[in-house]
Amino acid sequence: MNQLKAAVVGAGFIGPVHVEALRRLGVTVTGILGCDDNESQSAREKLGLPKAYKSIDEVLADKSVDAVHLAVPNVLHYPFSKKALQAGKHVMCEKPLAMNSEETGELVELAKSAGVAAAVCYNIRYYPMNLQARAMAAQGDLGEVYAINGCYIQDWLLYDTDYNWRVLAEQGGELRAVSDIGTHWMDLVLSITGLEVDSVFADLNTVHKVRKRPTGEVETFTGKQAAPVATEPINITTDDYGCILFRFKNGARGSLNVSQINAGRKNTLRYEIAGSKCSVAFSSETPNELWIGYRNKPNECFARDPSLLADLPRGFTNYPGGHNEGFPDAFKQCFRSFYQSIAAGDFSAKPLFPTFAEGHREVILCEAILESHRQEKWVKL
Repeated sequence: MNQLKAAVVGAGFIGPVHVEALRRLGVTVTGILGCDDNESQSAREKLGLPKAYKSIDEVLADKSVDAVHLAVPNVLHYPFSKKALQAGKHVMCEKPLAMNSEETGELVELAKSAGVAAAVCYNIRYYPMNLQARAMAAQGDLGEVYAINGCYIQDWLLYDTDYNWRVLAEQGGELRAVSDIGTHWMDLVLSITGLEVDSVFADLNTVHKVRKRPTGEVETFTGKQAAPVATEPINITTDDYGCILFRFKNGARGSLNVSQINAGRKNTLRYEIAGSKCSVAFSSETPNELWIGYRNKPNECFARDPSLLADLPRGFTNYPGGHNEGFPDAFKQCFRSFYQSIAAGDFSAKPLFPTFAEGHREVILCEAILESHRQEKWVKL
């Protein structure tokens, strides 16, 4: 794995996160591409990388690059992924995979024909306690799943003066909170339980229908740190908040509350899965713990400890019990599963990493959620 090399495309909030995780994993980062030459050079210097690329074509022409990490605005995911696959590069793309299911469906087929590893960066799967919940579900510890409930809530777009490219439908897609963070929750609970969604019912809300856009661009999550600048009003159609009901194919029910306007919640994902044998609950604010609830005996708080974990999560945790692992580690472990598949050279079997096919599934879910909201009815997938 340490003989593989990757290039990172995108130098905003998440691109440097990819760089750091790759380095910790032992994968060589050949260079970085920003939105322009100045951003590319600045990122190269700040991160101590050997090269600042000038274009996506230059990245793909670099024969030393085995894999491309796409950490760019959503509108670029499809064209850049397509080019990378056609160039024979392995692809790790930030979510959502593309702007619509027509694009994602094409990418799924292209990835199959290209014979490369193609992943969507749903890193939250890789908190060890989420992998533990997945292992418990797989071995029948939860029993039949009756219900899944939870939330993904933040506050970084609470004020009408908060702005980022993600609020623009033409840059991020018609959905924002649901697509940007809600898909993380949906991917996570589906990967844990193995369930499939039958139908959805959604109620969404754009709290700030007009936001004040700074004359210069704003990096993700940094708005509250910036000094006041001149602004202009801009109309917003993407969702700040939403409630979604799910019916699963096994008869289970579920609900998700997604929000980017909950004051004080910086980045909180929670789920509770109710099974016939026990319940499990997780919160990203305490990611090294998994709550396990019982009817007829005391509940448990399972603290992350490799010596106590199932085989699956044990392979994706690097520190002893009591030595916490968190957000950056989830990226490292996600990339670990991706590069393990590349090193093995066999992409025929269903891999552990989130595939383009699963990214396609999330976009189909988003389209059904948007249709449900607009028509005010249940929509079957």
